Amino acid sequence: MNRPVLQTLRLTLRPPVAEDWPNYAAFLGSDRSVGMGGPYGARDAWGIFCHDVALWTLFGHGALMIDLRESGETVGQVGINAGPLFPEPELGWFVYSGHEGKGYATEAAASLRDWAFATLGLSTLVSYVGPANQRSARVAERLGAWLDPAAQGMYPDDQVWRHRLTGGKA
Repeated sequence: MNRPVLQTLRLTLRPPVAEDWPNYAAFLGSDRSVGMGGPYGARDAWGIFCHDVALWTLFGHGALMIDLRESGETVGQVGINAGPLFPEPELGWFVYSGHEGKGYATEAAASLRDWAFATLGLSTLVSYVGPANQRSARVAERLGAWLDPAAQGMYPDDQVWRHRLTGGKA
């Protein structure tokens, strides 16, 4: 499948390349990755990076890096994750240190969510958010998602935020 390049007002969402690895590894090696099961050592981080890329070939969706259109700087990642390790398709995101609070995660996730609904024909997506990760919970809320206490999380204490095609409860 062709991996898309998506444009928003401020962002370009593009497939990961090898040059993204150092910043990606630094993020996954930091305490900022706790909500994703981290921090991770280099070997495990590399496996996750390769997983993000391989999803495109295996399932027709995966991760896209978030670049600022104005400067080209990579500020994070957004992705559609599914497959045998995920209870249901997930919309996930992260931004690198120093880029929080600027709306990049919300803007990127809304764009990829809309692409996924239109292109993959999904009727729902979830976002798995650790209970202490209030920033990601607020992103999910801004995206129109709501808590679904009946849904299974990736980890036992995950909050599961449900997204629908309409952006609100159906």
